[in-house]
Amino acid sequence: QVQLVESGGGLVQAGGSLRLSCAASGRTFSSYAMGWFRQAPGKEREFVAGISWSGGSTYYADSVKARFTISRDNAKNTRYLQMNSLKPEDTAVYYCAAAKRVGVPSTPSEYDYWGQGTQVTVSS
Repeated sequence: QVQLVESGGGLVQAGGSLRLSCAASGRTFSSYAMGWFRQAPGKEREFVAGISWSGGSTYYADSVKARFTISRDNAKNTRYLQMNSLKPEDTAVYYCAAAKRVGVPSTPSEYDYWGQGTQVTVSS
């Protein structure tokens, strides 16, 4: 079982940076693929970035590629999303998720555990 708690959200100006953290508890953190999703009001949850259980593979949505970086520190039971060059369209609630899947899942239905979300607001 995995429990996830996001932190690090806030209000930033366009072009700025934030680093989101996802603290995990449970005995098998390193055995799960991890992903970040986001959801704006009135819109469906969308994939942002994912990393395989081994950390050897990453996958990014085209909208954030070259701006966001996903990483994980299994020793600290924490996963990060470094967000640079933020745009107003990045404004959303960001969720971390864990999947008992091979590779890097990119759809919400493939994930088994979810955090409660952290708000990211980017002003223009």
